[in-house]
Amino acid sequence: MFYELFLLLYAIAFRIAALFNTKARIGLQGRENILSIIKANHTTSSRQVVWMHCSSVGEFEQGRPLVESLKKAYPSTFIVITFFSASGYEAVKNYKGADQIYYLPFDGAYNAKKMVDILNPSLVLWIKYEFWYHYLHEFKRRNIPVLLVSGIFRNSQPFFKWYGSLWKEMLSSITYFFVQNESSLKLLSSIAINENVVVTGDTRFDRVIEIAEKFEPIAIIEKYCENNRVIVAGSTWEEDETEFIHYIKANPQIKFIIAPHETDIGNIQQIKKRYSNALLYTDLLQSPDNQKELNNLLIIDNVGMLSRLYHYANITYVGGGFGADGVHNVLEAAVYGKPVIFGPEYKKYVEAIGLVESGGGIPIENALELESVLNLLWEQEETLKTKGIASKQFVFANAGASKKIIQFIQENRLLTN
Repeated sequence: MFYELFLLLYAIAFRIAALFNTKARIGLQGRENILSIIKANHTTSSRQVVWMHCSSVGEFEQGRPLVESLKKAYPSTFIVITFFSASGYEAVKNYKGADQIYYLPFDGAYNAKKMVDILNPSLVLWIKYEFWYHYLHEFKRRNIPVLLVSGIFRNSQPFFKWYGSLWKEMLSSITYFFVQNESSLKLLSSIAINENVVVTGDTRFDRVIEIAEKFEPIAIIEKYCENNRVIVAGSTWEEDETEFIHYIKANPQIKFIIAPHETDIGNIQQIKKRYSNALLYTDLLQSPDNQKELNNLLIIDNVGMLSRLYHYANITYVGGGFGADGVHNVLEAAVYGKPVIFGPEYKKYVEAIGLVESGGGIPIENALELESVLNLLWEQEETLKTKGIASKQFVFANAGASKKIIQFIQENRLLTN
């Protein structure tokens, strides 16, 4: 079977990558004896189990409103969250809203059967994408309801190709599809999946609104920014940071905060080398009064702050748009009512497209265009304000997906008190 060959080659490639790549190595180490560990920890035969699987952090943020709502509606429910990526697991492993958090054992008939035997879930939430045949087949074989949450489909995916029979079979294991847009609904309909599909939108809108409404100030950031103009650039890569070099150096009167996507020591030091006037957040913590006046660039060398940092910006920038994978989460910035600038690779992301169409998102092609946009926004305060309002309105207009899914679970009695 081609899929079994794929799994074998994937496992080999993963182990080779672990020799050179830290994340792959951590992910491989985290899966050592994982089934035995889960079996030893999981002793909840009398409680209904909800299993939510996420690829990484972004998908977790999409599923988080659901598990927290389910915990309120069904307090005795036991929540298990699995991750495929090391970055996802490491960032969320201490999350208190779940009872247990694990790496997902690699797909395979044995692993899938043992994992489902151990957890015995009453309901499975599969977030956005990442389809593993043996897990989905095992759910279907046991009639375990599986909800695809915030699903997004594109014509380029194998589900819609002549060679996609195995992928279509995976979709047959999904009990109900909650998709982000009409395009996804139409694509599923084209392969005769239409009676169990509904457009609910993206649950991330609900999550970023929740974060904004529970905003907690960061005193030291507030003091650093004071009454200056502030640009916050989040989830940046080297390609994004390069676009800013000239502008940061040419505008010492503007405060810049960069929160890179990768916060390992090597990457942080590389960023600092490019800017003689850069200050690390950890250094600012140690001597807030002595250093902040000398530097107009603050580099955030930790994780977990970004969603609050956007609050302090006049203008925001979201990274990833100059890389092949595309722009990161624009909603975290938009929810605060700020214009959101990003690179040209955003067409795969419906939220970024929608933000541009609403007037709150501004795609740019290069450093010259970035400088032009920034100068325009500073010079035309009304334009800056209008685009900020458009961003916030876009987010709130698309809220409510989580509530619709919870309502479906309750109406169909997929869980019972």
